[in-house]
Amino acid sequence: MSNPTQLESQAKPKFTFVNIIFFVIFGVLTGVLWAYGSPIPLIPGAVHFRTFAFIIPAIGFLFGPVSGFFSGYIGTVVWALLGGYFIAPHTLLADGITVGLSAALPALVMLKNKSLEDWISASKSKFIWVSLFWSILFGILMILTTSISLAYFTGLSYWYCVLWIGIADVVPIAVTPFIVLLLAPRLKKLQTIIPRV
Repeated sequence: MSNPTQLESQAKPKFTFVNIIFFVIFGVLTGVLWAYGSPIPLIPGAVHFRTFAFIIPAIGFLFGPVSGFFSGYIGTVVWALLGGYFIAPHTLLADGITVGLSAALPALVMLKNKSLEDWISASKSKFIWVSLFWSILFGILMILTTSISLAYFTGLSYWYCVLWIGIADVVPIAVTPFIVLLLAPRLKKLQTIIPRV
């Protein structure tokens, strides 16, 4: 008979090379969608309406918070390079890290003691409201933090940056729980290939 410590070690997700491959795939896909699928500029050269802002928190919920973080970080760098929004070191540090955290933290909080499948099977409406709360909260914290760096490196007003990044990201982030509910049953096979971390 297995003891509790053996069961815990078996249940813990294992980080593999497959995860790294998918971090890059998800990150590049995110960056390309943000660069070419978000055509409405809000602050020329700095911010546009990020139509696919929901993609990284959805990756966090579907494939784990570490996957969400790296998808957000890599996606930010790829988007900045493709869209001409790269501002060094803002993109590599403040923007990349805070965007990555906005994808990782909602999943980390919600999936710490309860799996995505358990959340959805227990109550879809509860999952929607709780994930909406955490996704928007961490999205707003990302906006407030990123705006400090953006204002510093571009000379724009801090509150101007908060307003326009907020418009760019909060509405699409609010779509996250619905995208997760839509994709979760369709990506079950892929979820077995990619270890959730």
